[in-house]
Amino acid sequence: MSQWKQIQQLEMRLLEHVDYLYDDNFPMDIRQGLASWIESQDWDTAVNDESMCGVLFTNLLSQWEKLRSQEQNFLQRHNMKIIQQQLQLKYATNPAVMARVISTCLKEEQRILSSACMQEQGPLEKSLHNSVAFERQKNMDNRVAIIRGSVQLMDQAVKYIEDMQDDFDFRYKTLQSRESSERNSDMMKQEVTRLQEMLNRLDFKRKEVLSKMGVLLKEIDDLMTSQLNPELQDWKRRQQIAAIGGPLLTGLEQLQSWFTLTAQSLFQTKRQLDKLGELIVKVTYESDPIPLQKPQLEEKVKYLIYHLIKSSFVVEKQPCMPTHPQKPLIIKTGVQFTTKVRLLVKLPEVDYQLKVKTTFDKDLPPGRVSRQFFILTNNTKVMDIEDYSNGCLSVEFRHLQLKEKKYINGTKGNEGLLSVTEELHSLSFEACFTVQGLTIDLETCSLPLVVISNVSQLPGGWASVMWYNLLTDDPRSLGFFGNPPRANWSQLSEVLSWQFSTFAGRGLNKEQLSMLGEKLLGQHSSCGDFQVSWSKFSKENIPGKPFSFWMWLDSILELIKKHLLPVWNENYIMGFVSKEMERALLKDREPGTFLLRFSESHLGGITFTWVEHSDSGEVKFNSVEPYTKSRLSALPFADIIRDYKVISDGVVPENPLKFLYPDIPKDEAFGRLYNSQPSKVHPYIPSTLIPISELRSNASTTPTTCRSPEPPMTPGEFDMLNEQLCFDIDSMSSPYSE
Repeated sequence: MSQWKQIQQLEMRLLEHVDYLYDDNFPMDIRQGLASWIESQDWDTAVNDESMCGVLFTNLLSQWEKLRSQEQNFLQRHNMKIIQQQLQLKYATNPAVMARVISTCLKEEQRILSSACMQEQGPLEKSLHNSVAFERQKNMDNRVAIIRGSVQLMDQAVKYIEDMQDDFDFRYKTLQSRESSERNSDMMKQEVTRLQEMLNRLDFKRKEVLSKMGVLLKEIDDLMTSQLNPELQDWKRRQQIAAIGGPLLTGLEQLQSWFTLTAQSLFQTKRQLDKLGELIVKVTYESDPIPLQKPQLEEKVKYLIYHLIKSSFVVEKQPCMPTHPQKPLIIKTGVQFTTKVRLLVKLPEVDYQLKVKTTFDKDLPPGRVSRQFFILTNNTKVMDIEDYSNGCLSVEFRHLQLKEKKYINGTKGNEGLLSVTEELHSLSFEACFTVQGLTIDLETCSLPLVVISNVSQLPGGWASVMWYNLLTDDPRSLGFFGNPPRANWSQLSEVLSWQFSTFAGRGLNKEQLSMLGEKLLGQHSSCGDFQVSWSKFSKENIPGKPFSFWMWLDSILELIKKHLLPVWNENYIMGFVSKEMERALLKDREPGTFLLRFSESHLGGITFTWVEHSDSGEVKFNSVEPYTKSRLSALPFADIIRDYKVISDGVVPENPLKFLYPDIPKDEAFGRLYNSQPSKVHPYIPSTLIPISELRSNASTTPTTCRSPEPPMTPGEFDMLNEQLCFDIDSMSSPYSE
């Protein structure tokens, strides 16, 4: 079943999240109409390949045009034409943006499908998607709209004052132009009285407008303080969570709309104050409220504009190596990385040669880290207006690269206190510009970065990135790992499940997470929401093993991603189950029933265990020596299960695997995953690699380990070995150690 069909079968709560993914950047009409074609393309690779992006963009338009030509409904054809024109306008000059948008949407669909398989959402995801947040956003929309309406009414009030003043000015000058002999007439006295009344009304209206402006500015100030800034902080927090595999980051366009509308209200209010300043040049009087109150209101407007624009300078895309798009915030020396900043306010007038400068580890306290770096490539670029950003300025640095500083006599400062992957660094962005006479200094920074010099440090670096962004929302806490806080298992387990949904396409269920909890802290995991230390998670070795919990789990992720993806996504790998639970599950099953689980004693290993029943009713369990990446590179795992043979006590080799737990026939489960393509090289006879284990008999009920030759045998080698096995293999006991 296609991914899109699975999406359509979700409950309404999850469909609302899907609906949030699609807008003018990628209309749902296209997702629906070209579902199969879209899912068959490699969008992840295209994101980093400009020529491939161009080809995919052209093909997408061609596919859409073909679909449009088959549409019979005239209105629908018209709408499809408009969508096609919008796509061409948005992406013709930069198809890589389209590839990134589609890739992101597909990944988020996978995450939503994965969460649907979970029995319940985790605490982090619940906090990000709740009715309170949606109500808060609706309230924000309404409040911004009310403020915009008030500013528009203020425009009318200022215009009314201007008209009233012009009328007063005309009558006053007319009165002054009359002869002095007429000034004592009754008509003149009536005109003077009328002018005084007009001046009183003008004074009242000026005071009224200034008072309303003061109230309006207080409302905008309160909006910024109590709602807009918290919404921005909430978006930044969601950006952290998205960086470590959480829900897709959305809402930046909404934030940009709020910031821009608020800025427009402030700029318009500033123009209204300027207009009032012009009015007093023509007409002023004793105790005129404009010269008394205007300076304070102008200062308030400038203050609000300054802080609004300053806070709108954000890192839209955190630093990330294109080679590892799903592991941002890890930078390898000598490898290019990208990042992007945006100004959320659409400015009315600005010098568009607005230069942004990047600095690495700016103002880093001496002795904080043992290594120091500098940006090797050009670190200054000019912000530009993106067509799809509604006129807002942004700049993307695509070719930044770090180099480590050389040290005299090999001294590196604060060496040895923290590991390389625990040292945190920061990338800063600075710009300065003038808008409507107001000079504004912009500054923002990335989330803390881990800098590595060898790809082997990547797992440790990713552990640091996860731990930091799970437990703090402070973007500048570079000394975090000097005394790292503990994590609640309920939150940590959710993040671990995200790693599987992100890298392997399917998250972990409650039972699998429970087993991981037991693996990490023993039986304590069953006692509520226990806490996990950073050392226990990433630094200390698992008792009796030469590796930490995270290194073990990361090696499993890599194994799934590179060798087990089809089997994993079919939900055929039970994965995380203890040996005791494994025997409890299999003991009452049909002979030949097997289950798949990850090795507890090997890094990146998968094994299968099957049950047998002797004539006397004795139950035996057999486990194969774990398959690791070196062996799975030679033969797909599904083929191993299909062709697996056991040689035992001279008996004719046979495949002992009959049913995938609980009772699925082996070929029914794995049949469509078998690689059955024969060799096309003639006149040679097609060959197949056959995995064989030597079963060492055991008189006791202790489970036995089947050791497989390395590498798997061809049929010819297998026949030669079989002919020579005319003797009994010595019985020996093997520990159940896999």
